[in-house]
Amino acid sequence: MELLSSWCYDGSLPESYVMPPERRPGNLVVPLEKSIPVIDLQCHDPKDTIQQILKASQDYGFFQVINHGVSEELMDETRNVAEEFHAMPGLDKERECGKDPNGSCKLYTSSYAYPREDFHYWRDAVTHPCRPLDERIQYWPEKPTRYREVVGTYSVEMWKLSCRILEFICEGLGLSVDYFSNDLTQVPKIMINYYPPCPAPSLTLGLSKHCDPTIITILLQGQINGLQVFKDGRWIGVQPLPHAFVVNIGYLLQIISNGKLKGAEHRVVTNSRYARTTICFFVYPRDESLIEPAKALVNASNPAIYKAFKFVDFVTAFVLNPDDTGEAVKELITLNP
Repeated sequence: MELLSSWCYDGSLPESYVMPPERRPGNLVVPLEKSIPVIDLQCHDPKDTIQQILKASQDYGFFQVINHGVSEELMDETRNVAEEFHAMPGLDKERECGKDPNGSCKLYTSSYAYPREDFHYWRDAVTHPCRPLDERIQYWPEKPTRYREVVGTYSVEMWKLSCRILEFICEGLGLSVDYFSNDLTQVPKIMINYYPPCPAPSLTLGLSKHCDPTIITILLQGQINGLQVFKDGRWIGVQPLPHAFVVNIGYLLQIISNGKLKGAEHRVVTNSRYARTTICFFVYPRDESLIEPAKALVNASNPAIYKAFKFVDFVTAFVLNPDDTGEAVKELITLNP
């Protein structure tokens, strides 16, 4: 495996990155005027905030949050450190990500499934768990020099924000506000994606259409367009807003909500002029966690529409074929009619 950033500036798009016609992004200019909702978390009416989050989670599966309590300085520092990391030589990055004999810090190109892929994605990524921080941080990169300090502080703020958003969602669904204060959220991970300028953006993708295999995902996407959400049979762009976070409902939360909330399909397109670096905070359960519709949301008139399953089985099925959610995933979670 050779990192994309090691060779991508030679101006060519190898055949293995050219998507089949039905998966190519085609027209890269998609509507922004009906982009996803923007929610002010400092709204003085908590009930209104809850209703906005619930409606956005039902209609789009995505929303952006502003006035979220995370400092703009920390957001900027985190993005700068992320860009510095991906700008390092490939061997340095590999060395920095190889400190844990268990491989908890992963550096890869395209996707986890790179060796099995028919087509590759135009991105590099580094990912690592971040709770409990004092145990995990010792295996994180030490270069750039401030990586651990800045990304560590950022991960703590993301954890607080994710808990706050999940409490709003619980209240909106009628669940106990501490419903997710358990194994369902205890393995959050940071992922830093790097999408270099691409010589033929209409032929390839940064990531293909998928739902995140998470409870929720919080994304710092910077100022470069690239994220698109599939809504009502077409793609819409998620317009970058200064110092906003993009929040999306994960497939697991769709299941726990018994289909009340939507794990929206989304993708990443590339561009020919600018590199794009994004930082994801994924909220995952522990491997042995049982995922099923919340019992408080299931009754005779609202029967469960998903089977119960262990998270580790879901991840295994997802990794085998993440594109378009994957038949293995659907078979695992869907009740027989």
